[in-house]
Amino acid sequence: MALISVANVELSFGDRVILDGVNLTLDAGEHVGLVGRNGCGKSTLMKLIAGIGNLKAEKGQIQVARGASVGYLHQDHNLDGEKTLREEAGEAFAHLDEMHAQLENIAHQMADAEGSQLEKLMKQYERVEHNMHTAGGYTVDHIVDEVLHGLGLTDAFFGVKVKDLSGGQRGRLALAKLLLAHPDILLLDEPTNHLDIEGRKWLEEFLSEYNGAVILISHDRWLLNRSVKTIYELELGRMVEYPGSYTKFRELRTERILAQRRAYDKQQTKIKQEKAFIDRYRAGQRSKQAQGREKRLSRYIRDEQLERPAELDVMNLSFKKAKRPGDHIVIAENVSKAYGSKVLFKDVDIKITRGEKIGIIGPNGAGKTTLVKVLLGLLDRDAGIVKNGAQIDVGHFKQTHEDLALNETVVNYLRRHVANETEQEARDLAGAFLFTGNEQDSLLGTCSGGERARVVLAGLVAGGHNVLILDEPTNHLDIPSSERLEESLKQYTKPVNNYTTVGEKPIEGTLILISHDRMLLDNLVDQLLILDGNGNVRQFLGNYSEYAETITREKHQATAKAEAARNEQQRKEAEKRRAEEIRIQQSQKQQPQQQPTQRKNTRFKHMNQQKLEAALEAAEVRLTEIDTLLANPDTYREGDQVTQLTAEREKLQSEYSQIEDEWLSRSN
Repeated sequence: MALISVANVELSFGDRVILDGVNLTLDAGEHVGLVGRNGCGKSTLMKLIAGIGNLKAEKGQIQVARGASVGYLHQDHNLDGEKTLREEAGEAFAHLDEMHAQLENIAHQMADAEGSQLEKLMKQYERVEHNMHTAGGYTVDHIVDEVLHGLGLTDAFFGVKVKDLSGGQRGRLALAKLLLAHPDILLLDEPTNHLDIEGRKWLEEFLSEYNGAVILISHDRWLLNRSVKTIYELELGRMVEYPGSYTKFRELRTERILAQRRAYDKQQTKIKQEKAFIDRYRAGQRSKQAQGREKRLSRYIRDEQLERPAELDVMNLSFKKAKRPGDHIVIAENVSKAYGSKVLFKDVDIKITRGEKIGIIGPNGAGKTTLVKVLLGLLDRDAGIVKNGAQIDVGHFKQTHEDLALNETVVNYLRRHVANETEQEARDLAGAFLFTGNEQDSLLGTCSGGERARVVLAGLVAGGHNVLILDEPTNHLDIPSSERLEESLKQYTKPVNNYTTVGEKPIEGTLILISHDRMLLDNLVDQLLILDGNGNVRQFLGNYSEYAETITREKHQATAKAEAARNEQQRKEAEKRRAEEIRIQQSQKQQPQQQPTQRKNTRFKHMNQQKLEAALEAAEVRLTEIDTLLANPDTYREGDQVTQLTAEREKLQSEYSQIEDEWLSRSN
């Protein structure tokens, strides 16, 4: 059953067409991804579906199934600043408080009701109670804590007021509230923006088990690969559907554009041939024929001309010549750094050699950026030794770019970073990083955060640095820009064996990459430094996929080892008990026969064996009944009942012990 149906939707902002006949269908339980360039209209379409604000489609229809709940992750989070983090997260279950109130009200009415009215109220009570249990019932606190922990919000922040949280923490809280609400339709717009790798892994697992429908906008290719079964691409206002994961989408998209290119080239050849004929015979004996063909060609171009397909050109960059550094870029021995009682890393030994590609990962706040600054000598270390190699020229991409001259154009900025500082080289570089037409002459002050990041990255990659340190370079990039960056860095780090001119060597860069982008890490780096947030740093040789497989294997091995240890402990304890039993038996055989111990005089002493066994069985049955009642949350609504049951159980347990003692004494 279709929960959402988008049919022929059109929308423009002024002269700019945002949506041009867009179609999309979302069935119950279906998970789809929505991709496209920044600013292409993805978020606008999401807001139209969610019915946010006064935004309305100019043409077409958007229908949401009647009764279906829609949850939308706002970029502007609607949170109560005066509530604590934990209280605000619990608001996702405010409807359960209403159900509790309903149950109490119905129970109050049932006290005075009779006959058919009582039966009606009982059915109503059962229905509300069933709905409450379905919505989480008495396990709500556990569910809330689990989701908050999964998104990296620890108990230490539960009591902090929302207004005092960082922007990233508020973003994760808003996502937690939405996931806890469990709507029929989940609309997620860049949900990983504030998540580290562990948070992204948790979100993947959550979505894999989510039985509602999902539309996911994300630049996280790893997440898309594992969380959706269909990709919709929005390009130039039009929507194209591709079945399968993100990887499959890339394959199908390439095939589609190649087919479009062949059809376009064939049509262009035909048009050129027709124009050549018309120009040749415009004057002369065949002029009427030429005029007729010109009219037909005009109609053909107007009605049937194909659009030029998107480019699939291979990125071909020209790099400035870089100095050849020494064999060792950085050597660090026993390096430590702490802020107060918070130890970021301790006793770190790292040796980075020329041409290595290293990824640095870890939780938010673990000290990844601090580690890089210490290695570069930009920040003092608390202990240890750091040595930098000879002739190192570092290009450092930071998460902020305050030093940019905002009145400078994209092209003029890039001219300083290309080999010969020519305008054409700068435009070629800008085009390689997806700046087209007038965008290349835009002022940096008018560029978006993602566009500025692309400009800086383009200048760094091509600028002749022999070491690149990139700190979260894909944070503000869309997927096409991330893939362009990835391709440029592959060229930058490509091994070089030959000299081009005497004394000069083409660039063979060393890359240090801090990132939560698992696809980028997987495709670029060949070793990892993992900070665990507790001061420990682990070095792993391999890419991210290999590391993830190793961690999974280590967890399985640890689980198996712990299980084996428990089994061994149980075996030893069993042997110990058996040995003690044998010792007691042997001791009793060696001791002279003693007079029977005088049994305690109880009211069960005069019962015959049959009555004792019946009393034992009755006590066992009643104890089981009481334990069942005490395990039921409904019992605790009546405080007196809990007190009575507890007292009865204590008395009954005492009697049971006396009966059992009497029965055992007779058995011996």
